[in-house]
Amino acid sequence: MLHLVKLAVGIASVEELAHRQRTMAEGAGDGLDGTQPSGRPWLRTRMFPRRAAEIVDGGSLYRVIGGLILCRQRVVEIRPDTREDGVACALVVLAPEIVAVSPRPMRPFQGWRYLSPADAPADLAAGGGKSGMLPEALRRDLAGLCLI
Repeated sequence: MLHLVKLAVGIASVEELAHRQRTMAEGAGDGLDGTQPSGRPWLRTRMFPRRAAEIVDGGSLYRVIGGLILCRQRVVEIRPDTREDGVACALVVLAPEIVAVSPRPMRPFQGWRYLSPADAPADLAAGGGKSGMLPEALRRDLAGLCLI
């Protein structure tokens, strides 16, 4: 099993990510042309992961929002696709559930990065204690101070 990490560009919070994905699942906006999986969140990425089989075998996509890894979604499928401009890409299909993770700082980067299970942040529900009940803004501030 292997994970991916990707910046959530233009997203300010986990709630905004969830809202955009709900909108996408309903088929409104985001360039849906009938070839994307209906009812499931997805994203396109320019390069196809060479280790896609390992990712689909139980891996997740961890999202960096505002300089912190804040959440993850299980990767359901990775398949070749074509962008609207005709350029080849990879379509990453995600499970709809967004799982909050223990916030971890991460510098900006382009594309995506592999993340081993040993290096992945813990789910808040699994090992984060009551910090999973804190508002996201407070979790960000506490993570910035290295308190969670």
